Amino acid sequence: MKKIAPLLLLIVHCLTFAQEKYPTNYFKKPLDIPIILAGTFGEIRSNHFHAGIDIKTKQKEGLNILAAADGYISRIKVSIWGYGKVIYINHPNGFTTVYAHLSKFGEGIEEYVKKIQYEKENYETGNIFPKANEIPIKKGQLIAFSGSTGGFISPHLHFEVRDTKTEKILNPMLFGLTPEDSKSPSLHTLMAYPISSNARINNANNQMIVPIKKIGNNQFTADQVYASGTIGFGINTTDQLDDSNNHNGIYSLEMLVNGKQVYYHELATFSFAESKYINLLIDYPYYSKYQKRIQKTFKVDGNNLSIYKGLVENGKISIKQGLNYTVKIIAKDFMGNTSSINIPIIGKESNALFSKRKDTTNYKIVKSKFNKFSKENVRIAFPKNTFYEDFYLDFTIVNNVVKIHKPILPLNKNFTLTFNVSSYTSEEKKQLYIANINNEKYPRYQHTRKKDSVFYTTTKTLGNYTLLTDDKKPEIYNFDFKDNQWISNYKTIKVKISDNQSGIKTFRATIDNEWVLMEYDIKNQQLTYDLSDKELVGSKHVFSLEVLDNVGNTNSLSRTFNRK
Repeated sequence: MKKIAPLLLLIVHCLTFAQEKYPTNYFKKPLDIPIILAGTFGEIRSNHFHAGIDIKTKQKEGLNILAAADGYISRIKVSIWGYGKVIYINHPNGFTTVYAHLSKFGEGIEEYVKKIQYEKENYETGNIFPKANEIPIKKGQLIAFSGSTGGFISPHLHFEVRDTKTEKILNPMLFGLTPEDSKSPSLHTLMAYPISSNARINNANNQMIVPIKKIGNNQFTADQVYASGTIGFGINTTDQLDDSNNHNGIYSLEMLVNGKQVYYHELATFSFAESKYINLLIDYPYYSKYQKRIQKTFKVDGNNLSIYKGLVENGKISIKQGLNYTVKIIAKDFMGNTSSINIPIIGKESNALFSKRKDTTNYKIVKSKFNKFSKENVRIAFPKNTFYEDFYLDFTIVNNVVKIHKPILPLNKNFTLTFNVSSYTSEEKKQLYIANINNEKYPRYQHTRKKDSVFYTTTKTLGNYTLLTDDKKPEIYNFDFKDNQWISNYKTIKVKISDNQSGIKTFRATIDNEWVLMEYDIKNQQLTYDLSDKELVGSKHVFSLEVLDNVGNTNSLSRTFNRK
């Protein structure tokens, strides 16, 4: 008993520490409906990890959002993109909960925010930081209503838990906020990579898909692999939860070689600053081409993610001639449901010789240096460590389209693209802007800074760019009353706005020359004014709206209405 007692004490201590670190009964559900997820924590998104859980709201807006625990509102923000309408609540236990994509704030909070919007005369508030305990909150208090603000998204609640001091994001499931989940992850595509220059896989020196087949309950096997040198693997895997058709992210990924763990990562916590390294976790060129994310089970240079544990040789496998290896990759969701794949490998040297195509251009990128190149009327500048490796950049100009490599490489920093526009007249410059045309059908406006005869933009996306002209003013349409109409029974004023070229920059609405707040639903391109916001004096009023696009084209509308 004396020998067992210390072990028991150690187990109890570890369990107590875990419970103190992540209390599982402290936070209540932020919705009074079962937790069914559209997105899991750490799910791989474009250029970032998903920072919370996306709770389904039955495809509806307006469901009650409840505070997960006592605390006070520490931050509020209203923006067209990103989190849309969002509330942050600090709690006494050292954690912060975040509630995003809201349609409306709760009583008291809505008025507080509107007051600031009217003071700023702007729908977007920027970050609002109420003083500590200025807006105290009780556990279960109605703080907002579910919505879909923040871009082109479906109705849901994005919910986060953060460490208040460090701002590190934590998996809300660690706090007991878990959905029903009895399904194991799915394994889709297995990729093998030759890493060393002398590496060969199945007599070839290029990465390749290895066929897999299911052999049992959540168990897979791969075709026999013949290899030599240093190699690695990657897997495309997703997870499904009960009562949901969404393909979500997994919680952990592990790799064993002959029964010994050489690779492991888990999505329990990470920081916003490191999220960009997700593009080194996945096979980024493969994703760029096929829109499928292969998660590597080896760590590459420059990858500073903190999600890894117990790596051996960074997960890279050294294959020796004549030896047999069994590699096992294990994908697991938060509830512990597991799927695995066994990969049999035979160490076999290859006699095949490969002459690698000489990859050279006039534009060599040395990642540790500042790189600047010019051609015709264009200059591109890359700060130090914009890229993760040295390479030769493709840089051409064809029919006024600037081709800056292919968008198959991840970037660590923004680079600057500059056009000399001295050949354009002053009037032409006003309507000119820089556009990304990787998708030729849908050119994308790049924030264009204009300085005399130079226009420039900063971006982290390689590909095709050009100068476009926007000579059309924004559209204002579907106004919901006619001039001089009586609207006494109206609760709102609605109108749609759009701009299919450089895009909407700002809008401003007034009634009787006084600014009024119009909610902007960007998905439906609709502005809405709540007529209860202000008491109108008299029965005859003038509503005016001005809309400005990103190059300065303006459209305006003015209508008179009557209201008792």
